[in-house]
Amino acid sequence: MYNDIFAIGPVEIHGYGLMIAIGVFCALWVAAKRAKNNLDVNVVYDLTFIVLIFGFIGAKLLYILVEIETMIKDPMQILSGSGFVVYGGILSGLLAAILYCKKKKISFLKYFDLLIPSVAIAQGFGRIGCFLAGCCYGSETDSFIGIAFEHSEIAPNGVKLIPTQLFSSAGDFLIAFILIMYAKKGRSDGKVGALYLILYSIGRFIIEFYRDDYRGFIGYLSTSQFISVITLIIGIVMFFKLTKRWINHEFENRLHR
Repeated sequence: MYNDIFAIGPVEIHGYGLMIAIGVFCALWVAAKRAKNNLDVNVVYDLTFIVLIFGFIGAKLLYILVEIETMIKDPMQILSGSGFVVYGGILSGLLAAILYCKKKKISFLKYFDLLIPSVAIAQGFGRIGCFLAGCCYGSETDSFIGIAFEHSEIAPNGVKLIPTQLFSSAGDFLIAFILIMYAKKGRSDGKVGALYLILYSIGRFIIEFYRDDYRGFIGYLSTSQFISVITLIIGIVMFFKLTKRWINHEFENRLHR
């Protein structure tokens, strides 16, 4: 639980950044390997770069909105810190990917299905980075699963907290595994991505009950829970609409045989 891993001269290697770098590398490797079957690997590289850039921007912007009061009082604390809101990155990354695919006149849904398991992998490593940094921490607990931070500049030190970061990480890796297995059989374009929206939204909604860092609220729901409800509905509608389209397509094919 040390964010400062080691230093080489004046350069310090932080756990949060290191985990993000490892996550991006693993995610890109998995996506490129899966793309070799029937999709353009160069497009995968382009989309990865675009999603990363706009994802970080979107995650930071949503964090600024959530912490707007602190932003007004002390802008440098927000701008120079490691605070991000994942949903901001997901939404802005998706929008950037849609615009890129539209410009290139290629199927967004095909590449969405290809890249989304890699997104879950990157998120899994990112949450380990959150654990090392002490951000996104859980509420106090007397349970045996509780972990006490001793050197965190973000999480409360010396008290046992629910390791929500590690639970989130395990959930992200599990989602990635499920999606990759699900994608092995022929699926309608977009169904893998829709399944991600469903699984991630449910997991994020639940884990929010156990987090204790301020994330902003809309009514009784945290900002992330409110967004989770929206993305869950979108995912369910997409999944069943694409399923219906696939059934109709199969029915038409059988009629013409």
